[in-house]
Amino acid sequence: MKQVVQNYKSGELALLDVPAPGCKPGGVLVRSAYSLISTGTELMKVSEAGMSMVGKARSRPDQVAKVMQSVATNGLPATYRKVMGKLDSYTPLGYSLCGVVEQAGTGIDDVAVGDLVACAGNEHALHAELNWVPKNLYARVPDGLAPRHAAFGTVGSIALQGVRRGESRLGDVALVIGLGLIGQLVVQLLAASGVRVVGADPDPVRCELAERLGAAACGDPASAAVEASVAELTGGHGVDQVYLAAGGGSNQPVELAARLCRDRGRVVDIGKCRLDLPWNAYYEKELDVRFSRSYGPGRYDPEYELEGRDYPIGYVRWTERRNLACFLDLLARGSVDVEPLISHIAGFGDAVETYQRLKDGDLKAVAVLFRYPGHAAEAEAPAVAVPAVKRRGGAVSAPVRAAKAPVRLAFVGAGNYATSMLLPHLAQRDGVELSTVVTTTALSAANAKRKFGFAGATTDLDAVLGDPSIDAVFVVTRHSSHAELTRKALLAGKTVFVEKPLALTEDELAGVLAVVEESGNDRLQVGFNRRFAPLLQEARKRFGARTGPASLRYLVNAGRLQHGSWYLQQGTEGSRFAGEGGHFIDTASWLLAADPVSVYAVAASGNEDLQVVLRYPDGSTATISYVTTGAPGFPKETLDLVADGKVLRLDDFVRASVYLDGTVGRKRWVSSRLPKARDKGQSAELAAFVKAVRTGGPMPVPLESLVATTAATLAVRAGLAGGAPVTLARAR
Repeated sequence: MKQVVQNYKSGELALLDVPAPGCKPGGVLVRSAYSLISTGTELMKVSEAGMSMVGKARSRPDQVAKVMQSVATNGLPATYRKVMGKLDSYTPLGYSLCGVVEQAGTGIDDVAVGDLVACAGNEHALHAELNWVPKNLYARVPDGLAPRHAAFGTVGSIALQGVRRGESRLGDVALVIGLGLIGQLVVQLLAASGVRVVGADPDPVRCELAERLGAAACGDPASAAVEASVAELTGGHGVDQVYLAAGGGSNQPVELAARLCRDRGRVVDIGKCRLDLPWNAYYEKELDVRFSRSYGPGRYDPEYELEGRDYPIGYVRWTERRNLACFLDLLARGSVDVEPLISHIAGFGDAVETYQRLKDGDLKAVAVLFRYPGHAAEAEAPAVAVPAVKRRGGAVSAPVRAAKAPVRLAFVGAGNYATSMLLPHLAQRDGVELSTVVTTTALSAANAKRKFGFAGATTDLDAVLGDPSIDAVFVVTRHSSHAELTRKALLAGKTVFVEKPLALTEDELAGVLAVVEESGNDRLQVGFNRRFAPLLQEARKRFGARTGPASLRYLVNAGRLQHGSWYLQQGTEGSRFAGEGGHFIDTASWLLAADPVSVYAVAASGNEDLQVVLRYPDGSTATISYVTTGAPGFPKETLDLVADGKVLRLDDFVRASVYLDGTVGRKRWVSSRLPKARDKGQSAELAAFVKAVRTGGPMPVPLESLVATTAATLAVRAGLAGGAPVTLARAR
């Protein structure tokens, strides 16, 4: 079998062929399905192995003390041989996994061959294809719990034991310092217990994730935001508990804990951070400092872990194994959600490369899983294809218009959006001629002709598409017809402006791109107007370039639809988000200058409220909250973009603010008292489209971007149906 090992002397990582373990009495032989990389503990060990001998000594003074004692007892030569022999050996990695029982040893009657179990222990739940696990270090996985989620059992037990040590109670306020993997789980466990949580971490992406998973507020521990949140939630008294889930050599966490903890509060150390306690601060408040020892009572007791001797429940309620079973139960009941923590799933064959990418910083992750051979089908996340844009076939010319020749436009559809948001901007524009309007009823065509000055009105689409004098066609009809009408117009050689959505299904999207390839006509624009809004353009310019990952939050207070709205005809027209969600995904992608790689969507029970989380190649995330149950008087759209110590804030296209290193650059496009003046970019979008038609230049938005946004919108439906993140699989 194969196992991940490391040579602590040289730092070498290897996927080694080793003998398979036997099945001993008192335990089970488990074939791994998933194992979890501890991005804290394991990466620290991997990093230490790459240090010089002096560096190793500095990082482990406890081991140096043991070596010095051995020198005094056994002499230098013997100690040297012993230390070098130990260093120059392969050691295992891993301590949290889920797998299938392959064989049960003598004395095991609580699980059977074929059962799914979660396993713990840095000697028994290793990154290996097979592990022998003693009885008190495994727990049966509840029915319905995904194996990849059950693989979090050990780290979940560590977080759970830390929370137990804090003795939190309903209504308490807690501070969690360090929002890595353990910290994120502590936040969720506290929130599930009725505790209000403030998080502290210098990484804004981790702060945003913790808030999404239940924290009341999060911020950089070096800023005033955390202290202000604690004061607000506690009336100035300070938090009841502080949970130290941070690592590193800084003493800032224990100092912050003393400052923000209430009188006689508790400070619980879960991670491995520096603990030079400021004596006066801890003494004056009489703070109770506690340590949380790994998974719970039983840890490091060989009689419990290896011999299977349980502690009586009347004396020790929560043992190591009971904590493990409890955490699995919380996962199965949905009280804790680990799916948003999964940054990457790697095949076990790529283990060494994955560790190296984590060590080098190429892979930024909260949690990474290994998927083992034989479980690929279970592990594959749902995927939505992002079709490649191919431009083979006879090229359709995009002629440059003579300077005085107007651009001749035809409209297919003249409903409310066309007549209120598009045609008013085109009717009076120089160099534009509204040639023909096509509708399904004669009277609506006549009304549009009279109101906006179309030269002609008809119900005959083919006649319009066959008219060589028409340069561009606007498709502004019901959603279900967009893809088919776009295909027809492209085949006719027209430049096309189609209102969102471009397509309601993957097949419809593929059909549009098949026409692009067949005809060579890629002159297509989708009505994603917000990226053209002058206020947002100005805010983006002021925000400037970024170097690190960003966190974007977009709240859409969509409101309820009136009874009878055709938007409610979801069987034919798609969901509301399918219809307009592309607006918000496109805006996020434009601000982040990338296309998403995965989509995770969760719906509130009983209504159309959605939480959509987009992940981007550089580790950036965008969270879109699309809600229909909010107050009508609240602004419809608010957006925050955070990166590199900068914040961009957009308030409903009325006001924008950009904060740069403590200074404020604010561009107020219109007064907030004049909501009618909101400019969401339609005018600028249409100007860019008309210019592209006139000059034959590039379309305002690359077709690849339009396709990626459409695929991401479709992935929301797939994600809701599957309950898991959806990978956006790009065709090659």
